[in-house]
Amino acid sequence: MFKRVVLHFTLLVLFICAALSTIAPGNKAKGKSKQLKIKSGAQNESVHDLNLIDVEPSAKEILINCQAYFKDTSIRNFNNTVLGYTTPWNSHGYNVAKIFSKKFDIVSPVWFQLIKQNGKYTIAGEQDIDSNWLNEFRRQDNAILPRFVFEKFSDRDFSLMLSKSTERTKVSKVIINLCLQHGFEGIVLEYWSQLTGRVDNKFLVNLAVDISKALQERNLKLVLVIPPMRKELPNAFTDKELDQLYTYVYAFSLMTYDYSSVHRPGANAPLYWIRQTVENLTPANSRDFDEKRRKILLGINMYGNDYTPDGGGPIVAHQYLELLGHVKKRLSYDEHDEENFFEIRTSSGRHYVFYPTLYSINERIKLAQEMRVGISIWELGQGLDYFYDLF
Repeated sequence: MFKRVVLHFTLLVLFICAALSTIAPGNKAKGKSKQLKIKSGAQNESVHDLNLIDVEPSAKEILINCQAYFKDTSIRNFNNTVLGYTTPWNSHGYNVAKIFSKKFDIVSPVWFQLIKQNGKYTIAGEQDIDSNWLNEFRRQDNAILPRFVFEKFSDRDFSLMLSKSTERTKVSKVIINLCLQHGFEGIVLEYWSQLTGRVDNKFLVNLAVDISKALQERNLKLVLVIPPMRKELPNAFTDKELDQLYTYVYAFSLMTYDYSSVHRPGANAPLYWIRQTVENLTPANSRDFDEKRRKILLGINMYGNDYTPDGGGPIVAHQYLELLGHVKKRLSYDEHDEENFFEIRTSSGRHYVFYPTLYSINERIKLAQEMRVGISIWELGQGLDYFYDLF
């Protein structure tokens, strides 16, 4: 009797072990059945044809389709001005600029720094110029306006440049010489966020006006990077400054992103906040309303944020996709901020992830169309390739 019980017990254990082995995560047959067929490169159907613009997309659909794009990349769905930034630390952006060149009016490589050394203004960053890409890209009908920032400027250096027109003339000459040397159509200039609150805005206005005038004499354009509406700096850049500058500046690259941070996790660019920022810059009763609106390039981020108990930080496409692989359901949608997100727990801990989706980007494109503004994209290499079907 005892032997029979032992035998039955042994058979039961063997049966359970066999059953478990067929459903274990490491089972090869099971793994093959779950292998996703990832699409990549040019395809016969767009994200519109495939109905992929879903308010709560599935992680699986994103993983399958995100590396693909519609084969006719000359089609434009957004006809106002589009500026796309590329960076030397993200080489995929250069490929995106070439593949989808018809969707961009301006491409701005982030290459140059204006530096003050030994009493002279110089430009650093020429080593970042990608000559092969530049020569190839010039065959397209796009304006190339590289971005410039000020670096290694002391407070005294800034004070001298902002207070003396002769210094601003020197800065302009250095910029113009580089543009003529490399055949650039103008520049994107970023300094406002760096200096606002430290000096009176009238000095920042004068800097843009003087540089723009000098550039215009050589038929070169100035795009000025401006900060969005912030509670902590309510007067950083307002309709007053826009009114003083819009006749001089070709366009304004509006940084409507980075609304949240590790100290205040949440959406990267709530839609209501973007709308309010544009409305505050161009009130309905402002003069030349349509012209001002056309010159505003609403910022759209192609990166996201991964918030963790330790803080976290920004993430780009490959980091996002790695995290997305842990998601077994549809992404959540924040109806107030109008962005998608998901929460997961991995071996590294908890993650609270915000990153653009087809739906969230499409809503921002629709807003830009409604408000009759352009778009600036930061930056081309950080997003998913199928995003560009939308533009």
